[in-house]
Amino acid sequence: MTHVEHDWDSPIWKHWLRELTREHTLARFDMRGSGLSDHGVAEQGVGVWIEDLEAVANALGWRRFPLLGICQGGPVAAAYAARHPERVSRLVLYNAYAHGAYTSDIPEFRTEEARALEGMIKVGWGKHHGAFREVFARLMSPPEARDQVAWWSELQRITTEPVTAVRLWHAFHAVDVRDQLGKIRAPALVVHIKGDQMVPFELGRELAAHISGAHFLPLEGKSHILQPDDPGWPTFVSEFRRFLTSQVSDHPEPPPEFECLTHRECAVLNEVAQGLSNDAIAERLAIAPKTARNHVTNICSKLNISTRSQLIVRAREAGFGSH
Repeated sequence: MTHVEHDWDSPIWKHWLRELTREHTLARFDMRGSGLSDHGVAEQGVGVWIEDLEAVANALGWRRFPLLGICQGGPVAAAYAARHPERVSRLVLYNAYAHGAYTSDIPEFRTEEARALEGMIKVGWGKHHGAFREVFARLMSPPEARDQVAWWSELQRITTEPVTAVRLWHAFHAVDVRDQLGKIRAPALVVHIKGDQMVPFELGRELAAHISGAHFLPLEGKSHILQPDDPGWPTFVSEFRRFLTSQVSDHPEPPPEFECLTHRECAVLNEVAQGLSNDAIAERLAIAPKTARNHVTNICSKLNISTRSQLIVRAREAGFGSH
């Protein structure tokens, strides 16, 4: 839910916009049916959202660029990066998810919550008063931040109509791009706020775990959109800057002798080559330490290597550990 003009004066977004435009050119757009985009659009879903993103990138003439996907923009960005690996140089996913509450492998109570909110959107969206306005705003910001809660309420009124809000909400939760994540080749940073009330933290961990080599960054905070007084904001800013400016290269295809390894094993081997322990690899790749240990064991078995030190030497000779 955005409005590209209104957001510049927003207590929610203005510090983000200042930071994102400090050393970079930022292009952002309102999702179809909302903000300044056409509202009379019936079709919603990942397919058409990717087409809209393609249209924006083509209109700008950008051939290769970093891509930031926030919340429901995350699966769209991930699917675009999978479809166009030649165009996405970096992928940042913030409080995002790979599949919504109306898909498989979601706890039943999460699905029921989403359906209940969909019903509340239908009858309460954009009203000046009412329970839904408070419920929605407090999912986005802590209740003590009254200026933020008031702004979310006002944004409902100006960004879209109730019928479109219902259609968008349903489409957000019908999203499922899990089958696309293995195709992503761009270096990825997956950020998630531990206390996020809109997108469960575990969905962020799951998203990171299924993108080869992704770095998972958990942060402290109470807001869906990090605020300057949230403890995670300074960390996010520094990590975001580092990620965009570091000499991180796209994951290369493994040399012939390593073709027996899966993409996940190559990601693990890349961390091994940097001298990281299994626990450190697990934290960076958002996997369990036992899983990291099993991957290392499988890699050694496939390559007929008996010790970790030998594995590090072979991996570095092959170019792993340099990105």
